[in-house]
Amino acid sequence: MFTVIKKDKKTKARLGVLTTPHGVIKTPSYVFVGTYGKFLHLTPEDIKKTDSQLIIANTFHLWESALKNKRAKNGKLDTFLTQKLGLNIPTMTDSGGFQVLSLAFGDKNRVGKFMADSAKADTTFKRSKIRITQKGVHFKFNGQKLFLGPELSMKIQRAIGADIIFAFDHITSPLDDYEYNKKAVELTDKWAKICLKTRNPNQLLFGIVQGGLFKDLRKQSAKSIGTMPFDGFGIGGSYTKKQISKMLKWVIPYLLETKPRHLLGVGKVADVFEAIENGIDTFDCVIPTREARHGRLYTRHGHLDIRKGKYADDKKTIEKGCGCFTCTNKVSRSDIRALIKSADRELNAQGQRWCLLHNMWFFNNMLNEIRASLARDSYQRYKKSFLSKFNT
Repeated sequence: MFTVIKKDKKTKARLGVLTTPHGVIKTPSYVFVGTYGKFLHLTPEDIKKTDSQLIIANTFHLWESALKNKRAKNGKLDTFLTQKLGLNIPTMTDSGGFQVLSLAFGDKNRVGKFMADSAKADTTFKRSKIRITQKGVHFKFNGQKLFLGPELSMKIQRAIGADIIFAFDHITSPLDDYEYNKKAVELTDKWAKICLKTRNPNQLLFGIVQGGLFKDLRKQSAKSIGTMPFDGFGIGGSYTKKQISKMLKWVIPYLLETKPRHLLGVGKVADVFEAIENGIDTFDCVIPTREARHGRLYTRHGHLDIRKGKYADDKKTIEKGCGCFTCTNKVSRSDIRALIKSADRELNAQGQRWCLLHNMWFFNNMLNEIRASLARDSYQRYKKSFLSKFNT
């Protein structure tokens, strides 16, 4: 399933191969988020052009359509998700826990993945639209009363048919205090054991480490989840950006080196390097695709907002020497700007397509270069060179 090919001599970074029913993934690898099992404005052939290895879809948003699907039988992996993608490619699904415990918040208390570095526990922080029990979470969404727990999460993920799935966990916010995180770790452990009992043996199941910003709780969770018979591990929760490296140093020593590790919801350029050198193999993030749809493009020198007026007459490609489908087809900055600012839906969609093709290729190419640097024992030199040019 997972083989570590080589370890970096100066960090915890490692080069590996993760084998799934739908293909082999070279790690470390970026995982792109196809929320509904597809990418808006991209065809299956377009996705191939980005050199993507692994796609993660959203269990919460595929819930209804997946359970209506009748193809899954006898524990075999269904083709529901690969059919939606139109590709025979390795896939993941999250457990649905993040959406339940964030989208179900009241607007006043809604909290994202990251908080400011000054964030502190707030005992007045309340989840106004959910009720957490030992069995799962009761909540309201779009006017409906719903429930999601570990057994149902496994059932939905089985129906979706992803190669890699995650145990249902209790995610917390940086605003949650120690006592709340302690209870969340206990529930995450309990639900993890239920997920292991109700899993589909043909899917790789990853357990998730929680614990918030508290060192002892993170270690406790990692020790417990790390001893359970999962196929890999996910590191979840919300935290401040400065906490990523510190938190990973608390957790990684308790997770078996022979199993893959995934960092949930993290994927900015600097964060990628932090994750890899702390022993992470895969990580997912919406940033490359979400920002592409708004015209924010990545280059080796930092971000470029293609909507700005200074690009109106710019005939250069997004980045000289870039190997993405957009740049190799010599689509100019001015043409992309005109398309993405167009009020015509079809023209706007074409502009977004050019941006998506570029951003996804950019991150995949960066990971390809990182893997190459690990193979030749030059990771630190590559990191220094890349980040010295990349202006965040």
